[in-house]
Amino acid sequence: MSFNLLFYKFTVLKPILEIRDISKKFKIQGNTEPYLSLRDSLLSFLKPSSKKEDFWALKNVSFDVMPGDTVGIIGKNGAGKSTLLKILSRITPPTSGKIIGRGRIASLLEVGTGFHSELSGRENVFMNGSILGMRKSEIMKNFDAIVDFSGVEKFIDTPLKHYSSGMQLRLAFAVAAFLQNEILIIDEVLAVGDAEFQKKCMGKMGEVSKSGRTILFVSHNLAALKSLCQKSVYLAKGQVNSIGSTDEIITKYLSQGNHNSYYRPETIKSDADVCFNEIKILNQNNEASSEFTCDDFIYIQLNFLIQKQNHPYSIFVIVKDKYGSPVFSAETPIINNTHTIKISNHFLTRGNYHLHCFIHIPKVKQIDIAEEICHFNVTDVSSKFIIHGDYEYGNVFGNFKWV
Repeated sequence: MSFNLLFYKFTVLKPILEIRDISKKFKIQGNTEPYLSLRDSLLSFLKPSSKKEDFWALKNVSFDVMPGDTVGIIGKNGAGKSTLLKILSRITPPTSGKIIGRGRIASLLEVGTGFHSELSGRENVFMNGSILGMRKSEIMKNFDAIVDFSGVEKFIDTPLKHYSSGMQLRLAFAVAAFLQNEILIIDEVLAVGDAEFQKKCMGKMGEVSKSGRTILFVSHNLAALKSLCQKSVYLAKGQVNSIGSTDEIITKYLSQGNHNSYYRPETIKSDADVCFNEIKILNQNNEASSEFTCDDFIYIQLNFLIQKQNHPYSIFVIVKDKYGSPVFSAETPIINNTHTIKISNHFLTRGNYHLHCFIHIPKVKQIDIAEEICHFNVTDVSSKFIIHGDYEYGNVFGNFKWV
């Protein structure tokens, strides 16, 4: 741990980042014109321009980050997470407010930014490292470790244009993983490469956090946030909704604004042969519900808008736990306008669950998707495990015997 970091952590007792009333306004085009013909488009310069509207991506965002903290930023798409990180990284200025930083900031917002396809892997390590703020001496000191971590040693002197996309991602993350800045800002980059490399990335980020450096981490992977972050900030519609322990914030995030059904009106039709109309969670009385006990049967009902009867599509449903980890999946060809999954009683244990559904041709393409929908809660009132209190005992009851 560097002397500067020790000084920050144990002596100053001031936040390493002070975020004060940060707001960011964008001008968006309010275009209400219908589709224009070529003639109309050529003549459109004679008409007054469309009205521009103000859009506040962030509004009076304030919080402190202490030295050595690993802080998660949670929120739905459009909540302002990436905008906040770009402001912290000085990629874009705030409209108002200020940020006080007491350490070097390194940003990992888009893996691979600054790579050049005509240069070799070795040359790209030095160029990308410089762009990310590493000194040449730091790059040389860590070069062998970077290459070893990336797993592309055999191709390090090969032009990057001959790398697969996965190899490029691994090399890019490896460079960023060895940054020595006091503050590291990460936006959805741990989803690179294959499952084995993702696990390696998570391990490396764990090492970075334990080294005493400060991390701000944005991800939709709630399991990763829980693993890495002690506390989190919940952003909603550009404002701070709440700040607290990561477990508390994840629970609040999942409980707010979530419904037990998903609905697309028939007036909003897709050009696809098949698309979602409605997805809902029902109890055994055929009533919409979001609260169940482990003794209850749970029904997932999926309704479709079918524009073409002879089609090759299937529905794929994934039930996920509150951290976004899959619990089980189900798939069937779409034959009717309605398909229903019946989840047996004493299958799901207590916890919060939600659905991830998509319509696809298996291994070919997806044509419609519904993510993070139909949240529901299961409570345990009768199993033998309830005597253990809040102890987590998995997502499903095992069907086994002691012998």
